[in-house]
Order: sequence, then C-alpha cells, then structure tokens
Amino acid sequence: MKKPIISVVLAASLIFGAIGTQAVFAKPSEGAQYQITHNFDHKVIKKLNVEKMYNNIDYLSQTPRVAGTESEENAVKFIKQQFKSYGYQVEVQPFTFYGYTAPHTIELDVEGYNGTFKPASFTYSVSGNVSGELVYGGLGTPDELSSLDLNGKIALIKRGDISFGEKVLNAAAEGAAGVIIFNNAPGAMNGTLGEASDDYVPAVAITKAEGDALLVALEAGALTASLNIEGARTGENVSHNVIATKKPTNKKKNTKEIIVVGAHHDSVAGAPGANDDASGTAMTLELARVFKNLPTDTEIRFITFGAEELGLIGSTHYVGTLTDDEISRTVANFNLDMVGSRDAGDLVLTTLDGQPNLVTDLARAASTRLNGEPSPIAQGGRSDHVPFAEVGIPAALFIHSPTEPWYHTPEDTIDKISKEKLQDVAEIVGSAVYERAQFDNKGPKPKKVENVKADKQQKHEQNIK
Repeated sequence: MKKPIISVVLAASLIFGAIGTQAVFAKPSEGAQYQITHNFDHKVIKKLNVEKMYNNIDYLSQTPRVAGTESEENAVKFIKQQFKSYGYQVEVQPFTFYGYTAPHTIELDVEGYNGTFKPASFTYSVSGNVSGELVYGGLGTPDELSSLDLNGKIALIKRGDISFGEKVLNAAAEGAAGVIIFNNAPGAMNGTLGEASDDYVPAVAITKAEGDALLVALEAGALTASLNIEGARTGENVSHNVIATKKPTNKKKNTKEIIVVGAHHDSVAGAPGANDDASGTAMTLELARVFKNLPTDTEIRFITFGAEELGLIGSTHYVGTLTDDEISRTVANFNLDMVGSRDAGDLVLTTLDGQPNLVTDLARAASTRLNGEPSPIAQGGRSDHVPFAEVGIPAALFIHSPTEPWYHTPEDTIDKISKEKLQDVAEIVGSAVYERAQFDNKGPKPKKVENVKADKQQKHEQNIK
C-alpha cells in the first residue's frame, strides 16, 4: 500500500539504474516522510488515470468471460477497440484448444425442503436433468458409498480428502443419477472435476450452510432432489490473444529489446472476474494508453491473453509463436494478475523460481522510490509469467497476497476493487517499464536464466479438492 509521503524530484539520481537505485534507497530512515523519484517516474505517473482503469474493469466484469464463449469474444472486441482508440495497430491472435464450455443453466430443487439454493457447476460438469431420493454419502470415498443404495438416487457429498472428480466417479459407479457436493468451509465453491469423462453424472456445488441445512432436513425425513444442467459441453474451442505493439520512437536509437506487459482477460465460470483479471486487463490497457506517446528506445508489447484459467493456454501459445530471435530479445515480462482487490494483502512480485531477475530489479527499485521500500519477492507459478520463464525470459507476476476471499466466486465484483491499489501497482509497473524503455537507459542488462520445468498441475490444485 502507498504511504502518505511527499514526492521530491532529484535530477541527479538519473545516473542510477534499477539495481543502483535499489541499493541506495532500499533502507529509508525510520519515520521518513518523503521519497526521492526519478524525473522519468513523473512522465508516467502524471498520465495515469485510475478512473479509466476502474471504468474498464466495470465494463469487463458485467458477465463472466469464460474462454471460448461469446462473452470472452465480446471482451476481446472491447480490448481491441480500446487499443485502437489509443492509436495502436492491433493483432488479434486466435488459437484453438480442447476445452470446456460452462453450462448456461444450473438448477437445484429439493422437494420437502423449504430453503433455496445458489448452485454452481464444476468445470467439466456434464449436462443432464435428473431426480431421485437424496442420500448422504459422507466424503464420497469408495468405502463410504459401497454400503449405500445409490442406484438412481442423488448423492449428497461433503468436500474434502479426495478430489471432486473422484467423488463424482465414485458415486456414479454405485449407480447415482447425480451428485451434490457441499463446501467444508464458509463461502461459495468454484472447482473443477479435473478432466472430461464420459462416466460423470450431473454434479453441482453448494455452500457449507446450504449443505448443513440439507443434512438437518434429511435427518428429519426423506427428501427428493432434482438437478438440471444445460449447455455444458467439452470440445474444441477458439480463444484469442490481443496484441498492441509500440515500436521504438527513434529507429536510430532502437535497442532491439522487447518488453511484454500483459494480463489475462478470461475468467472462470460463474465469476464476473473484476479482480481476476479484469483488473490486470484494465491496467494493461491504461499503461498502453500512457506509453503511446512517450519516447522510448525499446519495443513494448501490450498483450491480453485468453484461456489462462484453463491452463495458461493463451500465453503458452503466444510464447510458442516467438522466433528464437524474439525470445532472445525479450528482456522482460510484467504479468498483471489480480492487482486491484481491496480485500487482498500487499503487492508481491512472484517469479517461477523465487529468484530476482530484471523485472523484479526494476519493480523493486520503483517501489522503493515511490513507497519507501522494495516490494517482496515470492516463488510461484499458476499465471501467465510461467511460459515466459520456461524459455528463459525474465518474468514476474504482480499480485496481492494473500488473495481475497472472493477469489473465483460470484462475489468478485467491481465494488471490491480498490482504486488506491490500482494506482499503486500501475505506478510501480509503469515506472519500472519506463526506466528500461526510456532513451539512453543505463539500467541493468538482462540475465538469461536456464529453462525450468513448470508444474502444469499447480494451476488447479486448490480447486480439485
């Protein structure tokens, strides 16, 4: 979070690069009520408009933007139009993927129960309209279910111990017509069955409170449940990356380097995705607007990626299209994911190996100048910086940690967005990018790292159990 301090411009400090600046200002005196910034910081900061970011988040988060759906395509059109309005030539890069289309209708009714439900589907839930006697199946393990008569009935199962997919398959193997899984902690549940399967039966998720209430009602007498899921399918889909490129202002001073600033524009099913990741998308758009007329000696590519939520598919496709020359010239990837929630923690710079690189050097120097201390570094994957890091491009994820309670839920809405956090991250990233991209930059040279193998399953671990 930004501290209440007064900016003081020190022109002589321009002699320092990112590492030098960090070393000089990393330990401000206790109680200091001022900060020292570079002239180039103000060239970016004074142009930032947090209201534009907020309004773009509001527009994008009117509906979930699941990859391969009409709502994602509408988001792509909006992003393209915004880039073009800033004066960019825009490339819309399509790619196909074998993926899941979430249902448009999810209904749950229990005869003999007076309460109401707000059911959610799982990724890879199948369509179907089924009904039957409700039977409690504990955690849905084979041992628990084998002693029950589930044939043609609806299994009520609690979250925990084994994956959602296993619970559904175990119930289906015992003849269940459908499955209701309730949470083991307060709040909504948005998860995945892990992969497609012809053996699934219709399955929905409900909250802990709803599940506990059903258990009480079930103890009082028999209940009949009806599940209706429509529109779910698994198959080949098309998503898109949207790319706006700022070429160096003066060809004679072209460094030949490339900086990528990006975010994913898709969201999970059922979640408006205001913070995840309309916030990052809106910040990418705003930084593109700010940089359009700033003099730079470096190529900057502003990109929004599709299908991040399905396994970093869009960013992986983009990196896969790069030539060896483009990879060697790409010196930094600033990945903006979930950068505006009022309910999340502080800004963290996350790298795949947990080690500093050019991106974190630049960002930590900027946050020291602007906030009086460098943002911390952490290790982690699960976002679009991973494909860049895997080919040796310095990359970091900008995210607030811990994440907000509304992560991947219908409550990820515009009213949870903090303009202060948006402004803070935009200033840090914008200043960091411009330190590298400004004319006659004397900042640190990039250090290529060895390719590392990312854990592809890490992205969805917390959503499958």
